[in-house]
Amino acid sequence: MPETATPADERPAVRRVPSPNRNRVALARLRDLALIPAILVICVVGQLVNPVFLNRDNLLNVVQTMSETAVLVLAETLVLIVRKMDLSLESTMGLAPGVAAWLTVAAGPGHGLGALPGAWAIPVTLAVGLLIGAVNALLIVRCGLNGFIVTLGMLIVLRGTLTGLSGGETFFQLPGSMLYPGTAQWFGVPASVWICVTLFAAGIAVLGWTGAGRSLYAIGGNADAAKAAGIRTDRVLWIVLTVAGGLAALSGLLLSGRLASVASAQGSGAIFTVFAAAVIGGVGLNGGKGSVFGAFTGILLLFLIQNVLTLGGVPAQWTGALNGLIILVALVLSRITGGRVQD
Repeated sequence: MPETATPADERPAVRRVPSPNRNRVALARLRDLALIPAILVICVVGQLVNPVFLNRDNLLNVVQTMSETAVLVLAETLVLIVRKMDLSLESTMGLAPGVAAWLTVAAGPGHGLGALPGAWAIPVTLAVGLLIGAVNALLIVRCGLNGFIVTLGMLIVLRGTLTGLSGGETFFQLPGSMLYPGTAQWFGVPASVWICVTLFAAGIAVLGWTGAGRSLYAIGGNADAAKAAGIRTDRVLWIVLTVAGGLAALSGLLLSGRLASVASAQGSGAIFTVFAAAVIGGVGLNGGKGSVFGAFTGILLLFLIQNVLTLGGVPAQWTGALNGLIILVALVLSRITGGRVQD
């Protein structure tokens, strides 16, 4: 006999169970937006402290100076997501433009050699950064050395190299090509801000909507499982570390262009601000956690706080203590909300 269709009102109700993966994605998106309320509060407080805070010129100054460090934060975020660490980024920020200045600045007062035309400054800067990143990858990935120790040693080597090349002096009289990224205005906004926003947008797109981006999280979560799933983990790590070096060089180029010089100590101490921004932005030190957007909100919040303190008359010497305190608070909150013991 043919089966009789069951009336719709007599069918057992189907209970939809939320997918755990969907829940995790929704939670991750909420974490990405976690600092937005804090940023809004800081804006209100800043305006109360000093009416200049929300002026266009002040905000442009904040985002321009932030953009240089933000590119460095982007580089460290990529490295942290794959469960590595690169302390040498701050020295790359100084040495890469330092080498370019040394080769292109005319001999004499500018302390350069004048060996290359000024048009070579940007390609040399980026090439040096990529080379440093590739050397880090060689030692960490190929030789299997500890990333923390390798990049700490590289930090010292690069810092000493820049001091040696410059003789402890500051390179100045930079060629126009080096000045352009840090001084140009595009549609009334500093070019460095456009460059920074474009890079972060690209990072958000790649990590959020491409298989290559998702492989970074897979490696950071469990490298062995990622390799078993067919991901070429070594190749990905090589690319991430090399790209991080190139981004650090670009960060140094933006700073050098704005200041019209390359100091022998350029970038010194920047890594502390970078880690503070990444950690409060939700990037996990255990790998496989965090987002590019979260890192962006982290560095934006830090620079807004620093600007409010400056407008409020707080000495700049307290900035370092503030960054350290923010890191500690962020780690404690991450431990409480994540429920995982941190290595």
